[in-house]
Amino acid sequence: MSGAALSAPATSPVTPRQASAASSAAYGLLGLPLAFVALPVYVHLPNLYAQQYGVTLAALGAVLLLSRSIDAVVDPWLGRWGDKLYRHSWQAVWLAAVLLALAVALGFAALFFPPATALSPSGLLLWVGAALTLSHLAYSGLGILHQAWAARQGGGGIAQSRWVAWREGFALVGVLLASALPALWGWGLTTALLVIMLGLGLFFWQRVARSALASTVPVDSGHAVGSLWQPWQHAGFRRLLMVFMLNGLASAVPATLVLFFVQDLLQAPKAMEPLFLGLYFAAGALSFPLWLKVIDRIGLLGTWATGMTLSVLAFVSVVTLGAGDTTGFLLVCALSGMALGADLTVPGALLNQLIDRCGERGRTDGAFMGWWNLATKLNLALAAGLSLPLLGLWGYAPGQQGADAVLALGLAYGLLPCVLKLLAGLALYAGLMRRPDLISGLDAAQPSAHP
Repeated sequence: MSGAALSAPATSPVTPRQASAASSAAYGLLGLPLAFVALPVYVHLPNLYAQQYGVTLAALGAVLLLSRSIDAVVDPWLGRWGDKLYRHSWQAVWLAAVLLALAVALGFAALFFPPATALSPSGLLLWVGAALTLSHLAYSGLGILHQAWAARQGGGGIAQSRWVAWREGFALVGVLLASALPALWGWGLTTALLVIMLGLGLFFWQRVARSALASTVPVDSGHAVGSLWQPWQHAGFRRLLMVFMLNGLASAVPATLVLFFVQDLLQAPKAMEPLFLGLYFAAGALSFPLWLKVIDRIGLLGTWATGMTLSVLAFVSVVTLGAGDTTGFLLVCALSGMALGADLTVPGALLNQLIDRCGERGRTDGAFMGWWNLATKLNLALAAGLSLPLLGLWGYAPGQQGADAVLALGLAYGLLPCVLKLLAGLALYAGLMRRPDLISGLDAAQPSAHP
């Protein structure tokens, strides 16, 4: 089968019903190991290097910001590279995915097993920066290839929601495991599990991809791979990305600060940390079937707005919590975790449908994913690179439990995300819900036929 046949199938190779069954689960499994080098790095890494290796928050925040920024800038080019691989053949995509998975495992192992005794403080920072950059670049390339495959399947809003929900559902299971297992197993067994799951994820993705190729009617689209900047020509993409960034930053700030909040404001026993994180991610993973039903009833945009509202209701109560209020925080974790399910399902499905709406499926899917991942990583970089040094300037340091330090930590963890979520909701309403002409067909079962 020619590369052109892969780039523009005449019909959707997978029906919505098929996408909700074994094929979508097989595709989504790779999201589990990829989650090991995404959000958990930002949850555990600052705490680990600050507490165990004595790295200052300001220096660590600067390294995280620089590494993630380098990675993010490269993402659009990784997306264009992915488009070229898909246009060439599935075999080229598969070989690249295997090599990138090996790099992910190597970078992760280097990050959590540093030769700390053989390095000076500055050398340790350089090691962290190099390991982070390797992990992030490999993760980005593999993630873009994986995401672009789903976008190329088409099938309408409901079908795309299912592809994304299975992928992000497995990713949340991966985050849950990576958040809890280091405290239970240590980083050695956690790293071994990462390697095993990478192998299984690649194997099952290979199987479902070959099955999809076998049922695809090959046609030659006659179009070359589009420009790297093609996504920015579409107003719908620009507006969707604005909402996505505001909403993502609102989620990234508390993810970066959660362990400091638990330890110094709640003053909860260390044994409860996996419980808080586990409940948050488990609630998100278990909420996916519910959100799929909500999408079926009120559409993608209405579902996203509902999730934002739930998140604000959860985090606004954080400012009332104090030392020992662990039960109240468990409720916050459960409600905000449910809201996370909507945040992970809806934006990706909207993006995939927007690609169809713009007539770019099979041409610039990777470019769209590259810019999208750039925005995701900038959010995480800004959350870590700005919130950590800012807390340091306000007089907070790990282990401090004075009134002023605790107040600053509580406002940064609870109130700031609410403000950002409200801004995201306003942008969603003004930029997308009031301009359905820009996103016509996104909530339909099949993509719009309008150009």
